[in-house]
This record gives sequence, C-alpha cells and structure tokens, in this order.
Amino acid sequence: MDADFAETVALQALGFLAEDPERLGRFLVLTGMGPAELREQAQTPQVLLAVLEHLMHDESLLLVFAASSGIAPEMIAPAHATMEQIAGGGGRR
Repeated sequence: MDADFAETVALQALGFLAEDPERLGRFLVLTGMGPAELREQAQTPQVLLAVLEHLMHDESLLLVFAASSGIAPEMIAPAHATMEQIAGGGGRR
C-alpha cells in the first residue's frame, strides 16, 4: 500500500476517534497518552500506527469507522502494515 494512502487512512481514523470524547478517551487510556501529547505527536508514524492498531483490536469500532469514512474495513490491515514499516524505519518511505 502507498505510504500516503496509509497515512491518510490513519489520519481519518484519528479524526474519527477525536469526534467522540468517549472514543478518544478510551484510546488515550489504552495508549497511556495524554491530550497534550496526542496533539504534539498526532502526525507521527508511531501515533498513526497506534490509531490503526486501536481500530484493529475493536471490530465494532472498526466497522463504524469504515461505514462513516467510506473506507473498506479490509483496507485497515494493509494501512497498518505500511504504517508499521514507516514507524519502524523512523520515517516515511
């Protein structure tokens, strides 16, 4: 999967979480991040990877995201794999 597309999917997923205080709160609790840290690091590959991992571990949340974004649920795993490569490599491509 193209890195730009994977990043776009992850950013849309982050926006989806941020739309709902309960969804965002759960993400923050599970990741151990605070709101300020999330704001500062929102576009880093590591945070975007964590967002996709969060969706992948909650099928109902993943399906709601897919329905609201128009992104097929089966696109999340390839986006995750791409973001994992980017995060592991310390940067884009």
